[in-house]
Amino acid sequence: MKKHFILFILLFSSLNGFGQENILISNVNIFNGVDEEITLANILISGNLITTVSSDPIPEPAEGETRMIDGQGYFLMPGLIDAHVHTMFQGIPMLAGLSSDLGYVTLVAASQAEKQLMRGFTSVRDMGGASFSLKKSIDQGLFPGPRIYPSGATISQTGGHGDFGLPTDVPRQIGGQLSYVERAGMTIIADGADQVLMRAREQLRQGASQVKVMAGGGVSSNYDPIDVAQYTEPEIRAAVLAAENWGTYVAVHAYTPRAIRTALDAGVRCIDHGQLIDEETMQLLAEKGAWLSMQPFIDEGDSRFPEGSPNRQKQLQMYSGTDNAYALAKKYQVKLAFGTDILFSAQAAARQNSHLLRMERWFTPYEILRMATSTNAQLLALSGPRNPYSAAPLGVIKEGAYADILIIRGNPLENLEVLADPENNMVVIIKDGKIYKDTL
Repeated sequence: MKKHFILFILLFSSLNGFGQENILISNVNIFNGVDEEITLANILISGNLITTVSSDPIPEPAEGETRMIDGQGYFLMPGLIDAHVHTMFQGIPMLAGLSSDLGYVTLVAASQAEKQLMRGFTSVRDMGGASFSLKKSIDQGLFPGPRIYPSGATISQTGGHGDFGLPTDVPRQIGGQLSYVERAGMTIIADGADQVLMRAREQLRQGASQVKVMAGGGVSSNYDPIDVAQYTEPEIRAAVLAAENWGTYVAVHAYTPRAIRTALDAGVRCIDHGQLIDEETMQLLAEKGAWLSMQPFIDEGDSRFPEGSPNRQKQLQMYSGTDNAYALAKKYQVKLAFGTDILFSAQAAARQNSHLLRMERWFTPYEILRMATSTNAQLLALSGPRNPYSAAPLGVIKEGAYADILIIRGNPLENLEVLADPENNMVVIIKDGKIYKDTL
């Protein structure tokens, strides 16, 4: 009986990648995340790092167990990185996400995190929500999922993009009780520089790798027209000072020129969205060396908002600027990141990879893959000493980098559509040196 139990544990550990010291992958065409040309080579993984990349055969290590994978000439690339996700909200309806017990919301998020990993996304930047516990659980191996760069609660002014209170919640008593979503750490209302400073410090105290501030109107929120600017420059500057004191940065939600310019003048280093930006503001963004984390928002007839509703009208207005924003970003060569910003829909979350295909409207497959790997990794590294995974490079295939690796049936540099079917075309998924999928 004892012998059978030990065999079961060994089998379980093997299937889940635990206890494995080396992985030797041979005969793969490698896209390193940086260069357009691919190289037929072999890779040795020891622990959670890539230790050898060579076109010559790599001998099996003398020490430790080694798992051998024949890549059969398939395409190997770094794990994908999504620079704008909401891990707590991507797979749950809006009402349930904002009103359910946090334990339930976290369990739904854990289930979605595993699905996200199995779509090939090995790292994500979480741009709002109580994801600290989920991140810790994934890092400890309790649940499979991507590396998470958490922002914690989004910081919003009253009536801003992060204000999800009832219409009857105003006038709000100063110093009064926090709402449920605030207590749960999903979003927090702060008015005035002192409150913003405190709330930013609270997120950093909990382990935020960057701070998220709502600087302009949004689509999902009900009180703010999309054209409004939110927060004054001193208020945003308070969050920036808090983040800079911790060696990291502030990212803001903003679509319009005024909201973006106010944020940039306050020292913000990353603008998320930006679809309604104008040329003068894009030029300013480039001059300041800030990042633009955009999403390929276009109307594909699958909106969760009813036609004619105020939210749908705001969404269409935002969609109308996407082509121009990408054109200006390319013209001024801004630092451009790729993200999806999927919210409140398990069905939409399942189509996360299709957002990469949308990018072909503006970029080549090579430009898209580089953006979703090594370029996005540069944005993640902007969190400096607050980078939770700073021990090794992400988003690249090279010696000394984290072993976050995908093996793909088909060549996405020639046909990006192979990434849209991860279940059949992603034959191997490795994160942090652990095999989570191997159908070879």
